[in-house]
Amino acid sequence: MKPMVTAIMAAGKGTRMKSDLPKVIHKLNGRPMVHYVIELAQRLQSQKTILIIGHKSDMVEEVCQGMNVEFALQKEQLGTGHAVQMTEPLLRDFDGDVLVLSGDVPLLTVETLMDLVKGHHKHSAVATLLTSELDNPTGYGRVVRNREGFVQKIVEHKDSSPDELKINEINVGIYIFDAKNLFRALKLVDNNNAQGEYYLPDVISIFINDGKKVNAVKTKNFDETRGINNIEQLKKAETILKSRS
Repeated sequence: MKPMVTAIMAAGKGTRMKSDLPKVIHKLNGRPMVHYVIELAQRLQSQKTILIIGHKSDMVEEVCQGMNVEFALQKEQLGTGHAVQMTEPLLRDFDGDVLVLSGDVPLLTVETLMDLVKGHHKHSAVATLLTSELDNPTGYGRVVRNREGFVQKIVEHKDSSPDELKINEINVGIYIFDAKNLFRALKLVDNNNAQGEYYLPDVISIFINDGKKVNAVKTKNFDETRGINNIEQLKKAETILKSRS
């Protein structure tokens, strides 16, 4: 297997948590939620774990001291693509894969991520995304596959055709990329959208347009991939974690 590093997006404010704390340091069963994600990366034997920090970055650094992580500062929050770009100075000579996780998605399991990594290597893909199936995928980006089963495109709900709206497979925002291809593509991503942000999924379109192979691995359990955006979701995540132990 190629060497792997992990980049964890942890720069957000978490406004809907009704607190000025950085979202990822809110406590989940007594521990900052980002700790679960860092430990997950380390259990996958990631050679390096980089935490992308922004809002009140000093507080995030403080709660993650001693966890064997490096920090990349995203001074302005200009989207997920911009966030991952902040890790490039720490990975300039790295030749391997970059696993991209979110600091507010703490319920993922090692088994699911190992499936993602194995699927990525098995097909020698330039990128592999984690997906899930929902009975009602309204609002989510749909994953359209080609005849060989690889990703043909990711289409947002509002841009989907009637046939695409029948697809239940969604992109959950967890990825693994070949590092050199990732940083090359990130330089081509623009911010011509309503939010004026640089979106990480845009690199998928760049790869596909270049004729490169993009794979998708489906998780069996959508609950694992849920992000925590408010106090109610935090409480639900606590219940799920307690049920596992």
